Amino acid sequence: MLDLLIHDATLPDGRRQIGVAVQDGLIADIGPHLTPDHAPAAQTVDAQGMLLSAPFVDAHFHMDATLSYGLPRVNQSGTLLEGIALWGELKPDLTQEALVERALAYCDWAVAKGLLAIRTHVDVCDPRLLAVDALLEVKRRVSPYLDLQLVAFPQDGVLRAPGAMDLLKEALRRGVDVVGGIPHFERTAEQGALSVKRLCELAAELGKRVDMHCDESDDPLSRHVETLAFETHRLGLHGRVTGSHLTSMHSMDNYYVSKLIPLMAEAQLGVVANPLINITLQGRHDSYPKRRGMTRVPELMAAGLTVAFGHDCVMDPWYSLGSGDMLEVAHMGLHVAQMTSQAAMRQCFEAVTTNPARLLGLEESFGLAVGREASFVLLQAQDPVEAIRLRAHRLGVWRQGRMLAESPPLETRLHLADRPGGIDFLKR
Repeated sequence: MLDLLIHDATLPDGRRQIGVAVQDGLIADIGPHLTPDHAPAAQTVDAQGMLLSAPFVDAHFHMDATLSYGLPRVNQSGTLLEGIALWGELKPDLTQEALVERALAYCDWAVAKGLLAIRTHVDVCDPRLLAVDALLEVKRRVSPYLDLQLVAFPQDGVLRAPGAMDLLKEALRRGVDVVGGIPHFERTAEQGALSVKRLCELAAELGKRVDMHCDESDDPLSRHVETLAFETHRLGLHGRVTGSHLTSMHSMDNYYVSKLIPLMAEAQLGVVANPLINITLQGRHDSYPKRRGMTRVPELMAAGLTVAFGHDCVMDPWYSLGSGDMLEVAHMGLHVAQMTSQAAMRQCFEAVTTNPARLLGLEESFGLAVGREASFVLLQAQDPVEAIRLRAHRLGVWRQGRMLAESPPLETRLHLADRPGGIDFLKR
């Protein structure tokens, strides 16, 4: 007898009336033949035609700052620079206990939304490495139900901040997973390029992945992603390096980009755009016309690069909104990038599911395929486009065949004299 059978599900690839069989935490079989009559199970779930998807994955987040909104004060301007200044004010007053408590609360939000893997950057420019120790503890505590991948992030610049390189190396020694960087925040462009070189060499030496905040600027001459692609190719780090943000590409001229994207593709760079935050923080020096401030997602995808969307911030010094809902991220990304063809809208769904899983090295674990983890989310929608349109309600969330969260279907009942009954937003 199977442990779990979910039947009459719709899959993201369009297959309908599909069953997914689970045994020992893994997907044992998938197909239309899997029904309660033909595949008895200890637990059976009727999906009623709703969308069963791989879990959501967030490839770019800052969990050390999350849910700190209002501490020590509110970001009145809503700008990137005031957010950085606020974080500098808050750091001396941080405690490990408060960091752990806020991070665990956010992980609860994530699981409820079907978000089961997060790559979070953690600031290492603090001699106490308080946030590092806090998030290593959080990673340990949530490991049974959520994959938490930590990036050693030198927020103040690995060459600009005194002792930052030593602190970054110590964070990696303590168990942080990924080498981070922020070359555009170094004192000069030359120092930025040098930081990319040294950090990539460190990653190659230690066998680590790389994920750098890169060119998070409206300046078309901020071109550190070119250096990142070069160093990736030089050191043989193909497929292990991600450039996050890359917002300067939005302002670059097309001739230069026509050279840059093939170099990125040659290095097999991963890319993370953060639509909610990029559209909010970039373009602040523009009057009109105003730049959108998000990197060239459609063009990068067309070149064969793996592009993911990240949430980046939730209720912190940089962003006062957010709820851990990756469909909200996909919704914004779709609009900002004008990805409204049928194929492009589905690509936006992949940018918060399968693509970020690939960037985090989870492609062999997450995904609806036989032999992979039985980790998935049942959405109150009938296809990926509808899921984005509605920011679909999560009916159930499973990790390795074990249910982590469930919610009854959403239904609104009208009390109108001539229009009694409920509303079904799924009807067309």
